Amino acid sequence: MRWVVAHPVVNVYSAPSADADVTTQAIYGNTVMQTKPNPAPKQNVPEGWMFIKMADDYTGWTQRNGFLPLDEKEDYAGKEKRVVTVANRAANVYREADVTKHAPVLVLPFETPLEVVSAPKNEGERWIQVRLVDGQQAWVQRGDVQDRTGKALTIDQAIALAKQFLGVTYTWGGTSSFGYDCSGFTQMIERQRGITMPRDADVQAAWTGSITVKREDLKAGDLLYFGSSAKDITHTGMYIGNGEFIHDTTHDHPMVQISRLADQPWTKLLVVARRVK
Repeated sequence: MRWVVAHPVVNVYSAPSADADVTTQAIYGNTVMQTKPNPAPKQNVPEGWMFIKMADDYTGWTQRNGFLPLDEKEDYAGKEKRVVTVANRAANVYREADVTKHAPVLVLPFETPLEVVSAPKNEGERWIQVRLVDGQQAWVQRGDVQDRTGKALTIDQAIALAKQFLGVTYTWGGTSSFGYDCSGFTQMIERQRGITMPRDADVQAAWTGSITVKREDLKAGDLLYFGSSAKDITHTGMYIGNGEFIHDTTHDHPMVQISRLADQPWTKLLVVARRVK
């Protein structure tokens, strides 16, 4: 069975309990597949929990109240519908085309898809009417969204995009502009380049979609993986040239930041650099 995410950001856990660690997140408007865990849990699953598989094949446990069943006849992500995505760190969604009358009904993160009901034809008009996943209609400002064209960013464009998130807080398991973790941030940048890569840093480092490059051969856009050894990779970032890389880290200040590869602790912790094929 397929479900659509109905909250701005929904946590996905390693076990069917809010006391378990968050492994990733699901973002509003995206679809997930309910499936069976393998191996099956040893204890009975609490009511209201389900095991899901996401678009990047990542799996985990989540609470069903963050989702709505996807109507197969009226697929929210239907190909024939015009869809825009949030282009800023966050976008306010309103019940009417006015920012003053009521508080936003939703605050949505970067990349959130929204189905367009109607859009202005004149450049001077700023409001787009959208359909929410529960069927309600709402309004978003045109400057907060962009058409989902599927056009991949160049490396330079991807780096420029990454810099727009400088200062976004580090959140373990985070995959949204409300808070990324290191691999969630790197995965997002690559997704904007049209590349679907694994979720976790250690899996990314061994991913067959990339090749190893020597430190002296680094180019902007290469991915860096850090840890105590090749068997214990715990962090990742993207090299942006001139000896610098951008990453989301808890080191010093927990946020997206730019660091120098020659500085400690990064220079001694670099395990491998990879270049997407």
